[in-house]
Amino acid sequence: MKFEISRDRLIDGLSDVMKAVSSKAAVPILTGIKLEVDDEGLYLTGSDSDITIRTFVPAEEDGEQLIRTDERGAIVLQAKYFSEIVRKLPTNLVEIEVSNHLQTHIRSGKSEFHLIGSDADDYPQLPEIDDDRHFAIPSDLLKTIIRETVFAVSTSESRPALTGVHWEVKEGELVCVATDSHRLARRKTSLENAPEDEYSIVIPGKSLQELNKILEDSGDAVGITMSNKQVLFRAGHVLFYSRLLEGNYPDTSRLIPSEYKTDITVNGRTLLQSIDRASLLAREERNNVVRFTADGSNTVEISSNSPEIGKVEEQVETSSMEGEELKIAFSAKYMMDALRAIEGQDIVIRFTGAMRPFVLKSVEDDTLLQLILPVRTY
Repeated sequence: MKFEISRDRLIDGLSDVMKAVSSKAAVPILTGIKLEVDDEGLYLTGSDSDITIRTFVPAEEDGEQLIRTDERGAIVLQAKYFSEIVRKLPTNLVEIEVSNHLQTHIRSGKSEFHLIGSDADDYPQLPEIDDDRHFAIPSDLLKTIIRETVFAVSTSESRPALTGVHWEVKEGELVCVATDSHRLARRKTSLENAPEDEYSIVIPGKSLQELNKILEDSGDAVGITMSNKQVLFRAGHVLFYSRLLEGNYPDTSRLIPSEYKTDITVNGRTLLQSIDRASLLAREERNNVVRFTADGSNTVEISSNSPEIGKVEEQVETSSMEGEELKIAFSAKYMMDALRAIEGQDIVIRFTGAMRPFVLKSVEDDTLLQLILPVRTY
């Protein structure tokens, strides 16, 4: 194997696949990155068995030659050392040559490194996924969907399914739900090219967070293909595979109240800033609890009290309030996460009582719903 490549393009490809490489991989070869070069270009693959990322650097793009291949081949190189070496090479032209089967030479300017590689045949094959469950979403929309839901997944392994986001395709719509049993985030998205059949999968939250780092903030389509055990995202020259979580995801629809006793409309950004200030004195408490009081006037009171530190009270103006007066307490962190997901728009908060879950929605957009369970303070 022997080829020359632009260092900048090699770094771009490595930065993607490195997101799938773990230094604690159970299979030793997965601490490496697989390089395959042919006349078409260079394929880079990284995997930790849960996530597999494959990216392609074409030999030529927009009339510019990025790779010159003298000899085809494949090798697996230690990800940590290879990526650090490439980033510190002195010139933008890199030559990589494998001789005597696994001896790998990396040359740039007057610098030359020698790494011992591993046999590419020992590297796991890419998962096989049929294309029958396929649809596409713009990249920037997919990033928004991930941002609005993934923060609500559980961090506890006691219920593995809750550490992922439930994706359900039905009736031309994608419904994404995440919950840790104390809060819930749901985003609905209409699909232009939805599959006819209904599908239900649970994607690990960690996978979606890594995918979000790779996706570009553009309108380019990302192809999504589902199987029973894997999901594949195709974004430009990048293939992102993730294993799916096993087990049934709970029916969360019954958690969302159908009737409400109090509706309050308020500016989301103003409320977020107020709760952020109130939480300054609540951080020592285990639940970081803030209290919310609505007495029927055109303001609500945000307060917190810590016996050893002090207390804070603040009035926040509302656009409207309908229904019963209310006193409720909740986790400041959960409330701020939900408000950040809705991003500062005018929001409506719907309550069904002091100890029942309450719902947050944007006034203008009904596709995103956040639900939070209150905290008992006595």
